[in-house]
Amino acid sequence: MLPYRDGRITKILLALFFVLVVLYAYYEARGLLFGPSIDVPDKAAVVHDRFITVHGTAARIAQLTMNGRPVTVTEGGAFSEPYLLNDGYNRIVLRAQDRYGRTRESVIEVMYEPTESVSAPVDGPRVTSTSTASSLPISTSTVAQ
Repeated sequence: MLPYRDGRITKILLALFFVLVVLYAYYEARGLLFGPSIDVPDKAAVVHDRFITVHGTAARIAQLTMNGRPVTVTEGGAFSEPYLLNDGYNRIVLRAQDRYGRTRESVIEVMYEPTESVSAPVDGPRVTSTSTASSLPISTSTVAQ
């Protein structure tokens, strides 16, 4: 028999211990409870540069792909991947999979409109303006599976 087993301090310490155990279990089970997530900043969906960089963060993932190709992710979950746009409407699908097999997709829709050509006088050569690469946070919609 324990001395002071019915004491008020003993009950408080036991309750505190079990609350800490539950909080630690919740902390460790986050990946199982919430699944993977992809965070891509959203802004304008119309661009004038053919070469863009899709960047964002992903959490609780084992693998990240962009249109079926693997994407390198840092230890902190950040990624930055270049993408060459086609004329008109482009759809970029980011798919994250966690170690339990659950997936989450984030669809990025981008409209590429080429810049207008700048032409010289009729007797001179024609010059077409070119654009440089840009880092673009793009609008997204997320679909959970």
